[in-house]
Amino acid sequence: MIKDKKLVIVLPAYNAELTLQKTYNEIPFDIVDDVILVDDCSKDNTVEVAKAIGIRHIIKHEQNKGYGGNQKSCYNKALEIGADIVIMLHPDYQYTPKLIHSMAYLIANDVYHVVLGSRILGKGALKGGMPKYKYIFNRMLTLIENILIDQKLSEYHTGYRAFSKKVLTTINYEINSDDFVFDNEMLSQVVYADFDVAEITCPTLYFPEASSINFKRSSKYGLEVLRVSFMHFLQRIGLVKLKMYEPRK
Repeated sequence: MIKDKKLVIVLPAYNAELTLQKTYNEIPFDIVDDVILVDDCSKDNTVEVAKAIGIRHIIKHEQNKGYGGNQKSCYNKALEIGADIVIMLHPDYQYTPKLIHSMAYLIANDVYHVVLGSRILGKGALKGGMPKYKYIFNRMLTLIENILIDQKLSEYHTGYRAFSKKVLTTINYEINSDDFVFDNEMLSQVVYADFDVAEITCPTLYFPEASSINFKRSSKYGLEVLRVSFMHFLQRIGLVKLKMYEPRK
């Protein structure tokens, strides 16, 4: 625990058999209290590996619910077991678990309620092998989002995120998409609810076993991100009143 706050790591998994143990072995259990793995109907032995390495909380979706649907199960389970701080870590080893201390203490010390591991701060993205077209899309989308959402984040698209219990019990993430745009919808809700967001530099690795979406899916994601940003802008200036920005009940 940190400052008497329970720290839970959630692992949204899909075909993570080859990288799960390496990720798990680097989790700092001097401060981490529990680990939750949600398997989104993998076609490999992710669940078997999770059991073998001793993960206590394992949820297996019988049907694939998508990246957003996986996160909903992660956060719901974390709240169920009494988490005060929740950090989402991808089990494909694209993000290093060695930043868990830094991210968790910013929340435990009541400095921030949300912390993002940014691949764009510094030179981590391209150095780690991010495809150039993804890097360019990332920068373009982030510029538009910052203008429409009225923020100054370096990126909105990282999968390395830490939240306080207050955030997860305030925003209505259950209403969000089950697809990849879930991440952007959640950040939009976080900002609209007036939670401050911190970013720390995060080195990133791109390799064959790391999960990544192709150009077609990336293009669809980009259009969805623009939709969310424009909706946030309209909500912010009072032209619409969307249910996704209502507090969680």
